[in-house]
Amino acid sequence: MAESLKHKTIIGTIWSSVDRFASAGINFVFGLGLARLLMPKEYGLIAMISIFMAISQSIIDSGFSNALIRKKNRTEEDNSTAFYFNIVAGLAMYAIMFLLAPFIAMFYNEPILTSIVRVMAVSLFFGSVSIVQQAMLTVKIDFKTQTKISLISVIVSGVIGIVVAYLGYGVWALVAQAVIASFTRAMLLWMFAKWKPTTGFSMVSFHYLFGYGSKLLVAGIMETIYRNLYTIVIGKTFSASQLGFYSRGEQLSYFPANNITGVIQRVTFPVLSEMQDDDERLKRNFFRILHLIVYLTFPAMILLIVIATPLVKILLTDKWLGCVPIIQILSISFMWLPVHILNLNLLQVKGRTDLSLKLEIIKKIIGITLLVATIPMGILAMC
Repeated sequence: MAESLKHKTIIGTIWSSVDRFASAGINFVFGLGLARLLMPKEYGLIAMISIFMAISQSIIDSGFSNALIRKKNRTEEDNSTAFYFNIVAGLAMYAIMFLLAPFIAMFYNEPILTSIVRVMAVSLFFGSVSIVQQAMLTVKIDFKTQTKISLISVIVSGVIGIVVAYLGYGVWALVAQAVIASFTRAMLLWMFAKWKPTTGFSMVSFHYLFGYGSKLLVAGIMETIYRNLYTIVIGKTFSASQLGFYSRGEQLSYFPANNITGVIQRVTFPVLSEMQDDDERLKRNFFRILHLIVYLTFPAMILLIVIATPLVKILLTDKWLGCVPIIQILSISFMWLPVHILNLNLLQVKGRTDLSLKLEIIKKIIGITLLVATIPMGILAMC
C-alpha cells in the first residue's frame, strides 16, 4: 500500500510539474505577445475586476473540492451534492456580477467595465460545472489527464487572445482569452473525467461538505480580499496605467513561487490526506516536502530579483520598466509563499480548518493596518 502510494506520488509529481510549468510556460509566452500588443492601462482594467471574479470563484467552490479530496469514504451522493451546489452557486454569482457591473464601473470611473464584467463573468459558470470532475482526477492523482486538459485550453485560449489583440480590440483580447480558457477547460474535464451526476442532492452530504469547506471559504475570501485590496486602492487612488504596472509586476514575481507551490500542493494534499491518521508518518513526509520546496523556491526568487531589469526589457520592452521595482520587492514576499501554503495544507489534512481561519484573521488585521499606513507613501511603500 505504502509502495503503491509512493509510486503514485512520484508519477503524480512528475505530471503535475509538467502540467504547471508547461501550461504556465505556454501561457507566459502568450502573455508576452499580448503585453507587446496591449498597453498597461488595458491590463489595469482587467486587474480592477479581479477581486470580484476571485471572490465569486471562492464562493462557487466553497471548499467543497478540498472536502471531496480529503474524505476517505466519499460516495456518489457526495459528488452529486457538490456538483449541484456548484452549479447553483455559479448561476447565482453570474447574476450578481451582472447586476453589480454598472456599480463597479462607477466606482472606478471606467464605463467600459460594465461590459467587461458581464462578459468575463460567464467564465464563472463554465468553471462551476467542472469542479467535481477536477477533484475526482486529483483524488486519483491523475495529473497526466489534467496536463492534457491544461495544455489544450491554454493553447486554444492563447491563440484566440493573440488574434483578437492583433485585430486591434484591445482589452477584449484579455477577456476573450479568459472566457475561452474557462469554457475549453470545462468541456475537456467532462470529456476526460467521464463522470456525470447519477444521484440527487443529499442534505447529509451537504452538511459534511459545507461543515468542512465553510471555514476554508471564509479564509479564502479573506485572503482574496486582502490580496486584491492593493488592486482596489491603486486602481482608485492612482491611474489604470499604474495599476497595470503593479498587476504585471505582481504576476511576474508570483510566477515562480506559485508554480512551484502548485506542483507540490496538488500532489501532496491527496497524498497527505491518505496518511492523516498516522501522525508520525505524516510529520516525516511533511518535512521532506518542506525542505524540497525551500530548496527550489528561494534560489529561483533571488535570481528573479537580480535579473528583473534585463528580463523586463527583453520580454516586455522598455514600456514596462515601471514594474521592475515592484517585481523585486514582491519577490521577497512570494519567496515565503510555498512554506505558508504547505503549512495551511497540513492543517486542512488534519481537519483543523478552524485554525486556518484564525490564522487568516490575525494576518489580515496586521496586513490591512500596514496597507492603510503606507497608502500616502505610494505604490512601492505599499508593496
